[in-house]
Amino acid sequence: GTAGTAGTLALLLGEGSKRLPQAIIIGVKKGGTRALLEFLRVHPDVRAVGAEPHFFDRNYERGLAWYRELMPRTLEGQITMEKTPSYFVTKEAPARISSMSKGTKLIVVVRDPVTRAISDYTQTLSKKPDIPTFESLTFKNRTTGLIDTSWSAIQIGIYAKHLENWLLYFPIGQILFVSGERLISDPAGELGRVQDFLGLKRIVTDKHFYFNKTKGFPCLKKAEGSSKPHCLGKTKGRTHPDIDQEVVQRLRDFYRPFNMKFYQMTGQDFGWD
Repeated sequence: GTAGTAGTLALLLGEGSKRLPQAIIIGVKKGGTRALLEFLRVHPDVRAVGAEPHFFDRNYERGLAWYRELMPRTLEGQITMEKTPSYFVTKEAPARISSMSKGTKLIVVVRDPVTRAISDYTQTLSKKPDIPTFESLTFKNRTTGLIDTSWSAIQIGIYAKHLENWLLYFPIGQILFVSGERLISDPAGELGRVQDFLGLKRIVTDKHFYFNKTKGFPCLKKAEGSSKPHCLGKTKGRTHPDIDQEVVQRLRDFYRPFNMKFYQMTGQDFGWD
């Protein structure tokens, strides 16, 4: 109708205003945050920053006016979003976001902590091919099998521990936990939950996706603002190196109690064990 046309025209004329985000994808690194953001941007009422602003972890001293300036212009009823996956593990982030707005909706894309750690290592390896092996970074002491929890690849996956920090500032109902695995196996289903959580009409549905067998990923039939199909870039869905099964098992055992605690806290079983 004319409202839609007028709305589009207003945006073209540079109207609408920059608003602080009402929703933020706060985590987790290598969980599927880029996929989620790209899928969500198909929705006409979602406007998002492309790059990760890293405001609440690295750029906080620049101030809220700087942050707001990064945001896209929106019309009444549209949602402004950003994603910076490192917020979830940043000690100061919950207090900082809460002081911007207690009502900010938070989204965390989580994934099996073991595969997440391997994916994290794989990303680093692609940038620095001379780093030590995954095994040697995993253990403080290989003989005793003591795991080095100070290594960020391991640390990030202790979701229950990080979540406790957020719950000091936000009620659990204001945080949506998206399964990184289901985002791949059933993108429309997970997107349905996200749209409901954001109070949006369920516009992004299975009509929007096709499964790319080569990549092993769902892709969009049409990306935001384009008529061409769109898969995530070549840095996504990298082949993981083969990790010794014994090491993988040791990590599964390490994460299990934390996973159980996380399932309890969120009231969701992510099926990682």
